This record gives sequence, C-alpha cells and structure tokens, in this order.
Amino acid sequence: MKCETLEVWKLACALCSDVYLGMKECRDYGFKDQITRSGLSVASNIAEGVERESDKESWRFLDIAQASTAELKTQIYIGMKIGYVVRESGLKWVKECDRIHMMIRSLKRSFRV
Repeated sequence: MKCETLEVWKLACALCSDVYLGMKECRDYGFKDQITRSGLSVASNIAEGVERESDKESWRFLDIAQASTAELKTQIYIGMKIGYVVRESGLKWVKECDRIHMMIRSLKRSFRV
C-alpha cells in the first residue's frame, strides 16, 4: 500500500500545509515550531505506518499519527485562546483533526496485531 493513494494521508498533508501557512507570521517560534511539528507528525507517521513491512509496526506508527492529531488539536485550541490562531481557521483545523483521527482508527483496523 502506498501512502500517496490514501485519502487520510492526503488530508493530513493538506492540514499540515494549512497549519504551516496559518502560522507563517507567528513570532513565537517555540509555539510555531511545536504546532507545525505536530501537523507534520500526523502525515509523516501515516506514511511511515503504511509503508512498514509488519502489521505490528504499521499499527504502531498509525497509533502515533492518531495521537499526534490529539496533540495538534490541543495546540490549536491553545493557539486560538492566546490569539496565535485565527478562530475560523482553528475551528476548521480541529474539525479536520477529528476527521483524520477517525480515518486513522478505521485504517488501523485493517492491520492484524
């Protein structure tokens, strides 16, 4: 299975790109680095998971990707609260995190662990 064929990977890449663009002007480099890394982790771990040879390894990386959606969502909420993330964008990103989280959950079920 190639990651490029998966809708969940495409959505995660799009979300990551949106987060990077949305945080472009943020001068709090620690926060900016953390939130962009979280977004990058989602897409990257999906890719790594589906490209692994064993189901156990695939499941583990998909589990990390799923957890990264929660991490990203937390940072989005904090960013909205402190004024770093535009509320409209943040709410859209949170909705995408939830969607991706559910898609990863479904994908994990396809692996025998």
